[in-house]
Amino acid sequence: MNLKIITHEKIVYEGEVDELVLQTTNGQIGILKDHIPLTTSLDIGVTKAKIGDKNRYFATMGGVFQFKDNNAIILADVCEDSSDIDVTRAKAAKERAEARLAEVNAQIDAQRAQAALARALARLQAALEK
Repeated sequence: MNLKIITHEKIVYEGEVDELVLQTTNGQIGILKDHIPLTTSLDIGVTKAKIGDKNRYFATMGGVFQFKDNNAIILADVCEDSSDIDVTRAKAAKERAEARLAEVNAQIDAQRAQAALARALARLQAALEK
C-alpha cells in the first residue's frame, strides 16, 4: 500500500509500506493492505511503518488519517522522521514540561504543559525506536 505523510511545510514521507500502526484519538490501530476505508483523527504519538523486514518511525503530533483503495494519507499538524529528531532537544523539552507540571504554586496552563510533555515523549519514543 502507498503511504504519504504530509505537513503544512512538506511531504515527510511517500512510498510503499506493508503495515502501519498509528495512534488515533480512540487508541492505537493497525492497518494492512486491503483494509476497509477509514478516516480518523490522530493523537500525539508514534506512527510505525513496516517496510519489508524494517520499521520506520515518525513522531506525529495530531492530524487526520485516511485510508482508501490501499492509499494511506496522513495529514499531520507536525510530523518528524525518527532520523531527524534531536534527542537532546526532546529530552530538554520533556524536562521543562515535567518541571512546569511539578510546580505546585505555579500558575501554568496544565493542558499546554501536558501537551508539550506528550510531544517530547513521542519524539523520544520515535527516536529511540529507529
